Amino acid sequence: MLNRLFYSINRLRVLALLILLCCSYLVANAQYFDIEGNRKHVNIPFRMVRDMLVIRLTINDKGPYNFILDTGVGLMLITDPKLVDSINVLNKRIIKISSLGDGDDFEAYATSALNIGIPGLVSYDVASAILKKDHFGLSNYAGMPIHGLLGYEFFNNLAVKIDFADSTITVWRPKDIRLFRKGSKVPISIENRKPFIHANVTFTNGTRTNNKLVIDIGAGHPLSLENIIEKHGLPEKFIAANLGVGLTGPIEGFLSRVKEVDLGKYKLKNVITSFPENNGNTPLLQRDGNLGIGILKRFTLIFDYPDSVLYIKPCSNISEPFEHDMSGLEYYSTGDAYNRIIISRVEPGSAGDEVGLEKDDEIVSINFKAVKDMGLEEIDKLFKSQVDRSLLLEVYHEKKLDHVIITLKRRI
Repeated sequence: MLNRLFYSINRLRVLALLILLCCSYLVANAQYFDIEGNRKHVNIPFRMVRDMLVIRLTINDKGPYNFILDTGVGLMLITDPKLVDSINVLNKRIIKISSLGDGDDFEAYATSALNIGIPGLVSYDVASAILKKDHFGLSNYAGMPIHGLLGYEFFNNLAVKIDFADSTITVWRPKDIRLFRKGSKVPISIENRKPFIHANVTFTNGTRTNNKLVIDIGAGHPLSLENIIEKHGLPEKFIAANLGVGLTGPIEGFLSRVKEVDLGKYKLKNVITSFPENNGNTPLLQRDGNLGIGILKRFTLIFDYPDSVLYIKPCSNISEPFEHDMSGLEYYSTGDAYNRIIISRVEPGSAGDEVGLEKDDEIVSINFKAVKDMGLEEIDKLFKSQVDRSLLLEVYHEKKLDHVIITLKRRI
């Protein structure tokens, strides 16, 4: 279900990278946040929406706006074109980005420094790129207005604690940081405005590898490993999947499981893992994949970019089994209130495919509860809740209202 959302965010990262390469003046000055006045720390609430961390901020005293916090993004990116008129940008220039692989050209405004308002923080020289057209529809996938992504600038000067249990971000200056009484200290490196970590992975055949991974709180999967198919082959059980969009188009690959992932002193078992096929792209920096929110949300995290350290402490859900969607449906929200649910893709051979659901069908209710009263997160949980569970769906299919019973099945 979240693959389409990952497509959009992954593609946005490619676009942000190209903008960085084309507009080096955007990062000529240090761009960062600091704590206001003499305060020792600041608490910032966030909302977890379909495995995305969403915070509210203002821009040039306008807003508030909803931004996805994403360590995989090296440049602040505004995805809602309407903001170019509402936030009073004084200096901007149009840049054109092409060669994203599917014939699309993208135009964006590169801005001068903006005043980014997060209560308790002050922004310094934080510039942005504003898309001239919304190609990605993140609001539809989130079921709420999403205006952009914020990454490196938020993390590079502060120690940032993310507590998934109480949906709170706490920031300190590194000298004032308050560490966990128990937990693990893991060295990281900051390269190309992104954090990297080394982690050991054990495959189902017993092969063990050490992998350099991007720490990516914006990636919906638990783990993605690149170039593994060529080196070690696939695990015995896998399914074909669409995993994202790169510079030359869609990234095809497979979903499977690895036996164990070691993160600091903690070991996670039977982790669902993406295995992209080699599509000819060469990353700017050598890496073996990325560590996504599916694993990271099982820990309380403290990112300390200035000291190149990540502190982790396990949450109560550390040992819960990793599960993938069991319906085979991908869907998004639409309408003025984002309360209509439309199917965007049905995985061949999945539970949804077996009962005849198709692209553009509209889900009206699940087990007699209207989807407009549920929200996307509740629907996501239902569709990955329990193998062999049967759900009654009311669906507009081929211009008429149908009732179908879908029986969830584990595919990995």
